[in-house]
Amino acid sequence: MNHPQIKITVKNFGTMTAELYPEMAPLTVANFLKLARESFFDGLIFHRVISGFMLQGGGYNEQMEEKRADAIRGEFAANGFKQNTLKHGRGVLSMARTSDPNSASSQFFIMHAPAPYLDGQYAAFGKVIEGDAVIDQIANVQTGNYGWYMQDVPMDPVVIESLEIISE
Repeated sequence: MNHPQIKITVKNFGTMTAELYPEMAPLTVANFLKLARESFFDGLIFHRVISGFMLQGGGYNEQMEEKRADAIRGEFAANGFKQNTLKHGRGVLSMARTSDPNSASSQFFIMHAPAPYLDGQYAAFGKVIEGDAVIDQIANVQTGNYGWYMQDVPMDPVVIESLEIISE
């Protein structure tokens, strides 16, 4: 199977190339590619960075204004979707969500280190195949709190300049 590929260009950090796995999470991949075609992610930030865990982005701009997209069904085992067996290892892309299993929309995270306790609980859908050093660079930025409600926010914005589809 040919896997779609995307390139994430992060201002002052470089690029990451990832392949997406529609056989694991078809709705998730289709939604992610739709948003990428619409340039949804361009100018958004990685708003939550935890070294040794993950980098989360796709929902806020540099001014910390939320950008929303429609929610989709959570494609993971705990939500009755058994075909997604992708493990949350280093470099894996997965969908962020609230406690509602069907609340994933545009926010995604990239694993900095394995987190097996997320397996079957979140919709993993891709993996970084080039640009591993960029993950480490972002994971090591200085973070702090943004107001009382958001922790682990980079002190200097980590901006997604573009998220483009290389191949479908």
